[in-house]
Amino acid sequence: MNDFTFKNPTKIIFGKDSHLQLAEELKGYGKKVMLIFGKNSAKKSGVYSKVLDQLKDLEIKEFWGIEPNPRVETIRKALTLAKDFKPNILLAVGGGSVIDATKLISASYYTGSDPWEVVNDANQITKALPLATVLTVAATGSEMDCYSVITNWSEHKKNSWESTLVYPQFSILNPEFTYSLSALQTAYGIVDIYSHVLEQYMNTTKNALLQDRWAESIIQTLIEIGPKVIKDLDNYNLRANLMYCSTMALNGFISMGVSQDWATHNIEHELSAFYDIPHGAGLAVLTPHWLNEVKSQKHDKMAQYARRVWGLKGEDDEVIIEAIAKTYDFFFDLGIAMSLKDYGINDEHFKDMSDRLTPNKIGEIKLDQQQILNILNSSL
Repeated sequence: MNDFTFKNPTKIIFGKDSHLQLAEELKGYGKKVMLIFGKNSAKKSGVYSKVLDQLKDLEIKEFWGIEPNPRVETIRKALTLAKDFKPNILLAVGGGSVIDATKLISASYYTGSDPWEVVNDANQITKALPLATVLTVAATGSEMDCYSVITNWSEHKKNSWESTLVYPQFSILNPEFTYSLSALQTAYGIVDIYSHVLEQYMNTTKNALLQDRWAESIIQTLIEIGPKVIKDLDNYNLRANLMYCSTMALNGFISMGVSQDWATHNIEHELSAFYDIPHGAGLAVLTPHWLNEVKSQKHDKMAQYARRVWGLKGEDDEVIIEAIAKTYDFFFDLGIAMSLKDYGINDEHFKDMSDRLTPNKIGEIKLDQQQILNILNSSL
């Protein structure tokens, strides 16, 4: 196991009535709250009115319109509104995209820099506006981490960044707030959670026994409940377990003391930057082909994955191939189209993507340009 330092300051408030604690939690920050939303789903689902009921004694300002792959062009508008309103705290009401956008508003507020400059140089962040979240999508884990992914649509770039100053102060996790998600949106979330775990689990670090078991338990839970929640979208216990998996998948617990990969996410970010494909869809298509490409590099962990997660028996090479197939089938059975062609994507920009990715040396064991192209081409 590698040396590590760990701290996660976010307070999680979980349960059916968790949103009723919102006013009390906000009390210590001041009277002015700026709310950040996506398109219109919070109003359609009823979450909007439930949140506003808790903010009656506060001065609020609302910003609507954060995209599923949040765009810096929209975030610039939100930042302008924030600087005019001068809130004491930002409240993200939505899923990972809304939270990621809110983190960038928080980080950019005091810098005087354009938000895209902050994405590319997070070291300039020395102070951030406090933020909190009301989660409505179980997928990204943004409610309990310090990471954010932002798209610059005009440049067709999608970059990740991080700062410990943008951990949410607290996050309200009410599983009932995810009931309005469709089966396909829920499936995309399941894949995102699954992929987050794989990116941390599929490493070559030795003797991180507990981290491996934690990661395997999250994946096995997803395999158990994934097909069930797709068929029973208003089942509280299934939604609750899915939401908790999302939070635990990317809050730092399973990454302590191990190296990480993140090649699949980096490749998917390039796809989203050019085609705006749903993040979970891109990950579902790419992941089995990434596993196939790195199976020799990560032979021991792949065999462990096959045996512990999928319960397979046999020779290493045989169970590894079977585990990749089972991963593909799991995503497919959730109702996700498993070819890039299904999303109107061809190989037109693959060379551009690989040219941008190769110098970044993505992956725990760095992928060369041909390997990146292999993953993309086989995903067609």
